[in-house]
Amino acid sequence: MSEILRVGIAGLGTVGAAVARLLHRQAEALTARTGRRIVVAGVSARDAAKERRADLSGAEFFNDPVKLAASPSIDLFVELIGGSEGPARASIETALAHGKPVVTANKALLAAHGLHLSALAEEKHVALAFEASVAGGIPIVKTLREGLAGNSIERVYGILNGTCNYILSRMEQEQLSFEDCLKEAQRLGYAEADPTFDIGGFDTAHKLAILTSLAFGTRIAANAIDIEGIERVTLADIDAAAELGYRIKLLGVAQRTPDGVEQRVHPTMVGKKSAIAQVMGVLNAVTIDADAVHELTLVGPGAGGDATASAVVADIADIAKGVRSAPFGLPTAKLAELKRTPMQRHEGGYYIRMSVRDVAGAFAKIATRMAERRISLESIVQRGARGAPGDIVDVILITHATSEHLVREALDMIYQDGVIVSRAQVIRIERE
Repeated sequence: MSEILRVGIAGLGTVGAAVARLLHRQAEALTARTGRRIVVAGVSARDAAKERRADLSGAEFFNDPVKLAASPSIDLFVELIGGSEGPARASIETALAHGKPVVTANKALLAAHGLHLSALAEEKHVALAFEASVAGGIPIVKTLREGLAGNSIERVYGILNGTCNYILSRMEQEQLSFEDCLKEAQRLGYAEADPTFDIGGFDTAHKLAILTSLAFGTRIAANAIDIEGIERVTLADIDAAAELGYRIKLLGVAQRTPDGVEQRVHPTMVGKKSAIAQVMGVLNAVTIDADAVHELTLVGPGAGGDATASAVVADIADIAKGVRSAPFGLPTAKLAELKRTPMQRHEGGYYIRMSVRDVAGAFAKIATRMAERRISLESIVQRGARGAPGDIVDVILITHATSEHLVREALDMIYQDGVIVSRAQVIRIERE
């Protein structure tokens, strides 16, 4: 093993520059912990002249990240470009093909091509490490893959997107609309100009696909996730949740069921006293339910240069020490095909808010349709004062445990009855 580990970094944005700074700042400590001196020997970025507040004077600059990946001047390749295709994928494949270990933070790439890359890394007997791809600075990948190897995991769920958590937190704490909170998140740099990937739940879904594979030993199946974003959450829902003792979070949930594995991303009501309900702002949290440790919750910064760089450098340090694990916990060939449990089979409590025309018999029709689908109601509440007959009022139902398909069937019949004037808001309740 060479005394020096020469690192090549492709992508010198917020995270890439932070990785370079952290490696420089912790150089002595990393050498003591790993037994090797770690240096940045090569970099690739769009603009070589951009100021990055990192000492890269000893690094060779490459215009093409693929050429950096293939260069004999580096021993380890770090991909921080982003995107599931293009130069990110090509450069990682090139590095692995040349027998170089790879560290990446690219959840979209792993969700799309993780199994292919894992098999290639195994073929070349090198590491493919991706701690930074899920939940930023929280060491959730190592926790699932190594720390809980003696456990049988039943469920893993969490807040995996800081943008959404920031918006929902601000809505509750400052009584601001979704639109106002989104604009503020964009101004502060927490949300992109096109925020669809975050607020639509797709970012969370990519991360959940990785966690599912690690937790249950299955092949990644990002296309088997039921996804809802937070775009339709209103202040009326936030306030109703608070009155009922809940808080709304966008959760990614993977759960073992008798029929397979259920993967879902959606706004969820969680009890205010639960650990995950206390996680506010841009923080992330992941809870694991397992047989030996029971419930374990990890909380920390899910994004940002320093937090993500911390996870990247941890992977670099492992590789410097000669640590190499199967990327997804098992050899790729032994990962099982994921048997999907459709969302329609999901069972749990539901919050249903309906805009109802206040006419005689309207409430009775709603209750009848619910009863016909064997849905037991825990409570039914009308919000706001009654006005003149025919006015629109909000009615909120809280159900006992029932199944998704029964709720949808009941709502379809209620729509046909014409007693509600717009699409109902349905939010699942995740009870402890």
